[in-house]
Amino acid sequence: MAKILVVGGAGYVGGHLTDCLEEAGHEVTVYDLLLYEDIYLKPVRFVFGDILDHEQLLPYVQDADIVIWLAALVGDGACSLDPELSHRINAESVRWISSVHRGRLVFMSTCSVYGAQDGMLTEESPLNPLSLYAETKLESEKILAEHPNAVVFRLGTLYGLGDKFSRLRVDLVVNTLTIRAAIGGHMSVFGGQQYRPLLHVRDVATAIMLALDSSVTGTFDITGENVTVLEMATAVQDQIPEALIDITDIPFQDARNYRVSGEKARTQLKFKPTLFMRDGIAEVKALVEEGRIRDLTAPRFSNYAALRPYLRDYQSPLGEEVYVAHQLTRHRRRILPSQLSHNPV
Repeated sequence: MAKILVVGGAGYVGGHLTDCLEEAGHEVTVYDLLLYEDIYLKPVRFVFGDILDHEQLLPYVQDADIVIWLAALVGDGACSLDPELSHRINAESVRWISSVHRGRLVFMSTCSVYGAQDGMLTEESPLNPLSLYAETKLESEKILAEHPNAVVFRLGTLYGLGDKFSRLRVDLVVNTLTIRAAIGGHMSVFGGQQYRPLLHVRDVATAIMLALDSSVTGTFDITGENVTVLEMATAVQDQIPEALIDITDIPFQDARNYRVSGEKARTQLKFKPTLFMRDGIAEVKALVEEGRIRDLTAPRFSNYAALRPYLRDYQSPLGEEVYVAHQLTRHRRRILPSQLSHNPV
């Protein structure tokens, strides 16, 4: 049994992970700002805190045998809202944790660092980040390359349901297509030939648990299957036959296009995905049809939409000071006042 600190553990990835850690008998502490949540009800030791508050976070780091670092501003859109804050959270915080914790450190990066490339990619392939999000993750990878006991996971594009407590993300392509098909009976596909290496969100925990039982270090691509966007839509249509697919040649603003091998993780970590795209589509479809989420259009289910009111100036008729104070009161200081951007980017 180990003392494990899961930083950012109340989010999409952390939900199932904390279940796995608890089931394995570890002593788990979740440290999280509840950026997208109002409450944290899971029966796990919980600390409400900001990763940029090093004074508060440090004692929990020092008490931990293992740190799993999930905290980040995730996604191209979310990071574009405030580049300076994104860099502080996604890169500078990693520089700090790397300096104060020299024990086992598990970090989540992204396959987006590959950008747009042909052929099957591996950890040795050239890197071509096309967004600030990918750039900050790549910078963090370089920082952790000097760490003696760090393992870095480049995650594929996530989808599916985590656990019964964590929010669903609707800003992920498989989830988005499934929800649009189930609710509106229609899916728009731009281009459609862009490849993505998919990974079910619960299989992130599968990989992390393997890393905890291993002494390997370095960088690993964690993926399940390589699928085009059109193939995703077709798979959704297989389960929702009445849904129509509208294909247009207009280029989608996201220029990423890449396939990732994942052979290194299969060989060295013995990682095998346990869930696949069809499983994620089925569970999201059931969630919608059973009415288990009252309003899937609510901003909290999208990283960009949830953060935009905080990280972009909003012209409220009541004035900015009243608006900001109201938001901070409503959302219990999910983002500290020092982090609020007063300049639109």
